[in-house]
Amino acid sequence: MAGGRQFSRDAFSLWLQAPLVIAMRCHEMQMAALTGSRQNTAEMTKMVTEKMAAAAESVVAANLAVAKAMMTAASPSATARAVSEAAIKPYGKRVRRNVKRLATRKG
Repeated sequence: MAGGRQFSRDAFSLWLQAPLVIAMRCHEMQMAALTGSRQNTAEMTKMVTEKMAAAAESVVAANLAVAKAMMTAASPSATARAVSEAAIKPYGKRVRRNVKRLATRKG
């Protein structure tokens, strides 16, 4: 079941990699405070805007999954699974991207 693997991948991303992203960003903020340098405002702006975009994308995807389930008369368990998969996907995608980007950043 391909959808189940994607859901597991996204859930794993959130469970394991989200704290890594938080730690890397906190480290950046701490180093800026300790060295007296200016904080990277582009990263802080990206942090907020990507959360807003992920939330909006998640809501739209979940609503579309509910509508599709209603049109196909899916069972309640299938509907719940489809909505969960759709809602979590935008967050998992962004967390994986952030881990790669922040881990390879220099200095």
